[in-house]
Amino acid sequence: MLKEIQCFARVAARLSFSAAAADQGMSQPAMSQAITRLERAAGVRLFERSAREVRLTAEGLALLPYAEQVLESAAAFTAEAARLARPTIHLAYPPLIGALAARIVRRMASRSPAIGVELRMAGRAAASAALESGEVSAAILAIPAPVRFVTAARFHVTVDHVAVPAGHALAGRSALVPADLAGHALLTPEGRPWAGLPGHRRLLPGDDFAAALDLVAAGAGLLPIPQLLVRTVRRDDVRFVPLEAPDLRITYALAWSKERVTGELLALVQAVQDALWTR
Repeated sequence: MLKEIQCFARVAARLSFSAAAADQGMSQPAMSQAITRLERAAGVRLFERSAREVRLTAEGLALLPYAEQVLESAAAFTAEAARLARPTIHLAYPPLIGALAARIVRRMASRSPAIGVELRMAGRAAASAALESGEVSAAILAIPAPVRFVTAARFHVTVDHVAVPAGHALAGRSALVPADLAGHALLTPEGRPWAGLPGHRRLLPGDDFAAALDLVAAGAGLLPIPQLLVRTVRRDDVRFVPLEAPDLRITYALAWSKERVTGELLALVQAVQDALWTR
């Protein structure tokens, strides 16, 4: 019956049996037979046919939206079945590198055979715990990663701005150098020593830079951040001032448990490496 409904929708769209048949890769008699079978099953005429034109009947016009819904549901069923049937790997990643995570998903989907990637946005502690428990197959973690994990595909994110409160004395500066931060509290995500920067540290749990901006706005301190985050955040209560400190960076890597190596994981490693070298 699905094939007959497809034929009905195609003839309704084209108002031509011959054109609809060509679209479906069928002969015109086969198309006519499919419509006849559907009309008999439904108990109504769907089209008025003459030598010059094809028109939907009132009944055909009323039934067309239902036919389109059936076809949409069938297409969704097929797509979801294909998604469930293909191998899937779970990847945790920090919010800062969402664009890279999206590229990885696209690369895995374009493989043959395709591999699905379920993304989980998570900070360092949550990602490490999920990796340890097996909830995710791999995670992108800031280096140094816990020693119990294997790492590969390292890359760097330059920290080249400082987030300051909108009313702060440094907010109007066109650029800063490390010496300008002396005497100020620096919000420091866990595991980020920010070597070479003066000022006293206020340690933050985890590595959620976006959440730390609330503390900046509240006047709790200044936050060195990468341009990756600057490009995605728009806030009236925080200013992002360029920082001239070329050696300041965060190193990330793909991490996984050596006890859970699969073919899909190896494909993910390759996809991450490819995504880092291309756009």
